[in-house]
Amino acid sequence: MTRLILLVLFLFYGFQASASYLLIPMDADTQKEHLKAYGITYWSLDRQVKVKWLLNYRGGSFLLPDTEDIRRECQIRGVSFEIISDSKTEEILELIASPSQNMEAVTLEKAPKIAVYSPLGNQPWDDAVTMVLTYAEIPYETIYDEQVMGDELLLYDWLHLHHEDFTGQYGKFYRAYRSAPWYIEEKKKSESLAKKMGYAKVSEAKRDVALKVRDYVVGGGFMFAMCSATDSFDIALAAEGVDICEPMFDGDPSEAGYQNKIDFKKTFAFKDFTLERSPMVYEFSSIDMTRKRKIPKETDYFTLMDYSAKWDPIPCMLVQNHTSLVKGFMGQTTSYEPTEIKSNVLIMGANKTNGEARYIHGIKGKGFFTFYGGHDPEDYQHRVGDAKTELALHPKSPGYRLILNNVLFPAAKKKKQKT
Repeated sequence: MTRLILLVLFLFYGFQASASYLLIPMDADTQKEHLKAYGITYWSLDRQVKVKWLLNYRGGSFLLPDTEDIRRECQIRGVSFEIISDSKTEEILELIASPSQNMEAVTLEKAPKIAVYSPLGNQPWDDAVTMVLTYAEIPYETIYDEQVMGDELLLYDWLHLHHEDFTGQYGKFYRAYRSAPWYIEEKKKSESLAKKMGYAKVSEAKRDVALKVRDYVVGGGFMFAMCSATDSFDIALAAEGVDICEPMFDGDPSEAGYQNKIDFKKTFAFKDFTLERSPMVYEFSSIDMTRKRKIPKETDYFTLMDYSAKWDPIPCMLVQNHTSLVKGFMGQTTSYEPTEIKSNVLIMGANKTNGEARYIHGIKGKGFFTFYGGHDPEDYQHRVGDAKTELALHPKSPGYRLILNNVLFPAAKKKKQKT
């Protein structure tokens, strides 16, 4: 009888102490597949499993219920995980909750439905966001101008703007590529689509698309953009009703004195910028610092800002990483002139050498936007026709982690941000 009682007690307490949570660590040393770890989190949310995002705990780790399905999925995708007991979980959460710790446990509730604004026919490796979504196995749908104008944005929780030119100047590629077959073909396609939608000019169609995206964000949407989609989007908003295109782009001269007609109150992030008039210059405006920067590749890094996890959870979520120092990378729009960023926009990542802003975030109406300078975090100077980046060679990329932070952001249970 005594032995039976001892056996029952042993089994009871053994069960109580058994593992019941799964921790996906996101620190530099432990996690082998940082990018695919986000995919596991999304996969779990998509199956109605709530996840805790442990801000500033071991690089922004994820805490999930321990199930055989999640373990197996981690093993299949090569994601490192740890099985921890109830008591260990409670210990971690108590540490995070302590007022003395700059940490917070944010509950992720629902997998956001993702849209990528991109021309039909573009391959996933044409854009860093589609590359990392594909690598992390996070599903997305592609939409373009007709879908945006048809109010299909309302079906999505998160929108990425492919590196688009919303000014109607075809990416300012005129000088270098105006005779290239791909440039001629893309121009024809854009003109045909604009005409199909009832517009005489591509610039007018793109302007109205930008306005629809603005309304989506103001209404509560989450918008993420990289490279030229960032500044060209704001320029299109500021130039509403003003012709800033030269004849080779839209068939007629630009409006006289158009710089003085730009309305900076209409933009999301930028102010007081000067537009680049010449079609022969591969630049939209003074916002971008690509031509101004004199930084060797070997020392080109930017630093992520440090935020209070308990008081500023939103920017804290967006900078979660296993390092605060991120390799720089270039693009048509590489970085932003800090004096031309509005005061209510957060600069979350900046180069300490020249002060350029690389990663910024703001609120517009009920929604949020994040702008990220550069084209590809693991391809320093991406050029037209370059080979695609193989993310399997960069599974721990801190630059790509910033993109995926934004993907999960809409899943978070919202708290009123204190400022």
